[in-house]
Amino acid sequence: MTSFSDYLVSHLIEQEVALFAASSRLKAESDPEALHDLRIAVRRLRSLLHPVRGMPGIDELEQALGDMGRLSGPLRDLEVLLPVLEAEGYERAAALRRPALISGYATLLASPQWERLMMRLDGWPQLWRTSERHGVLKGLHGKVEKRLAREWQKLRDALKDPDHDRHRLRLLIKRVRYSLEAYPKESAVPQRLLAPLKDAQSALGDWHDYEQWLIRSERELDLMPLQPHWNARHDLAERLADESLEALEKALHRGH
Repeated sequence: MTSFSDYLVSHLIEQEVALFAASSRLKAESDPEALHDLRIAVRRLRSLLHPVRGMPGIDELEQALGDMGRLSGPLRDLEVLLPVLEAEGYERAAALRRPALISGYATLLASPQWERLMMRLDGWPQLWRTSERHGVLKGLHGKVEKRLAREWQKLRDALKDPDHDRHRLRLLIKRVRYSLEAYPKESAVPQRLLAPLKDAQSALGDWHDYEQWLIRSERELDLMPLQPHWNARHDLAERLADESLEALEKALHRGH
């Protein structure tokens, strides 16, 4: 295999191992970070595969990873919410929701989406090696560089937009940040931007949490009393997110 293809395969296997380890911990309910780590492994696998989409087996595997990300998202939202409720003195509200979280872990790992992902991951290496032997992967390195550059340009354009959509920016930042970690040599993003990218992702994540909790409080009556407090925290999180975006944009232009 070419050195670049070898790099891709080795890093994919590394994240597969992380995914399997997290799923084992989730099944055993051994620690509260298992689901989070599973989702991180899914995100890193997607970041590795997204720039090589269109290659044999990649689109199907990326779709399976996307399905797992979407399926596990609401479960992670609930997981993050429960300690917040407990900290606010809403122990009963947290206790009422905890059984759904615990059963959700088992449901996730027994889902067709999980089984499909395992099947895709299992079959991918042989398909990739066959493609390599038949010369299908020629020019792959250049394609990855071009696609990463396009993703970076999308984020730069979005940051310049005065009417930017925070939800879209959050997703673009996540993609660029994880792509930079997956392909540090191929990415057009300077390594010095990794820290401000992480900061912006974190701040936007906090804002997103309050957005989701306020939506939930509209339909779950026992959470309605938290709305004034959450609205205030949401407004603060929104300001901090915008400040982090400004800091990212300044860091982007620094040294130019």
